[in-house]
Amino acid sequence: MSLPFSSLIPPKDYSLARDVCSYGYFLLAPNRWNVQEQSLSRALTLDKHIVGVVITQPKGKGTPLRIGTDRALSKQHKALAEEQIRRMLRLDEDEAHVRAFHKVDPRWKRTGRARLFRSPTLFEDVLKTVTSCNVTWPGTVQMNRRLCEVVGRASPSGLLTFPTSAQLARTRPETLRSRCRVGYRDLRIIELSRMFAKRVPEVRIIEDPATSDDLLHETLLSLPGVGPYAAANIMQLLGRYSRLPLDSESVRHGRSVLGYKGSSKQIMRRVHDHFAPFESHAFRSYWFEMWVHYEKLQGPAHTWERDTTGTMFTASQLKKLAEAAGHKPPKAPKRPAPGK
Repeated sequence: MSLPFSSLIPPKDYSLARDVCSYGYFLLAPNRWNVQEQSLSRALTLDKHIVGVVITQPKGKGTPLRIGTDRALSKQHKALAEEQIRRMLRLDEDEAHVRAFHKVDPRWKRTGRARLFRSPTLFEDVLKTVTSCNVTWPGTVQMNRRLCEVVGRASPSGLLTFPTSAQLARTRPETLRSRCRVGYRDLRIIELSRMFAKRVPEVRIIEDPATSDDLLHETLLSLPGVGPYAAANIMQLLGRYSRLPLDSESVRHGRSVLGYKGSSKQIMRRVHDHFAPFESHAFRSYWFEMWVHYEKLQGPAHTWERDTTGTMFTASQLKKLAEAAGHKPPKAPKRPAPGK
């Protein structure tokens, strides 16, 4: 397929393979990481137009990103596509932002880990979070794949979009439950979609970068289907890293990697306290510690295939691999003093 190309200049330390394959959402449809080509592809919704994009970095870290599209774009649509790609790749987090994180937690300075992959839109991030609650990872993978196949749209080359809020707001609950297999989330997904489609005050508060962390967290908790775990996760997807989305995976990490003992509630508290001194960077320190552990069990993330390795992250599978490997994460640095 012949694609018209353009380029996008990233921060000088940006590595597509490292920074895309940094968070589990890169494994969720409609995203597809091509291991052989080290490229990311998916379709984007630009107003009422659909375009398939393929993103590569042929010359490696710090060099321009090559953006291929399966249709010619107007100047307006090119700007919209670049805006979504910048959000997805976190190109707004510049080198100074990365250095600030590494100063607090220098374990990640050598590898340059700092940016976490996310979706082109906040709405997609919210829905992906809702579909990751109270379900195993393979269930999350299936729900997102079905949402894209049933409600999403296809680009000229056949790449799929994630459904827009307007599309899901018009979808029948029965369709979401039976064909997309979202279970009890059907009505919550529709209600969330209507809120985003109408841009209700809660959505405007969440989108406003001037909103304080406390108000943002409180507003997120008021959304249908969003509890403490989901609220904290959506916050990090907005670039607010001070809160941890603690769940059963946090307990597994506390037990198998940090060596904590006790009830799930006790371990969650210890995990929280362990990362609290990292303050505004707490989530990233927590996440990369877990992510490195996953990579030691499954290989580097840029080698993970979405439909094979990407579906294997279940508690039983991780426990089995961990017991066989006995890996530990990089030793944590001395905890920073509060306010540093």
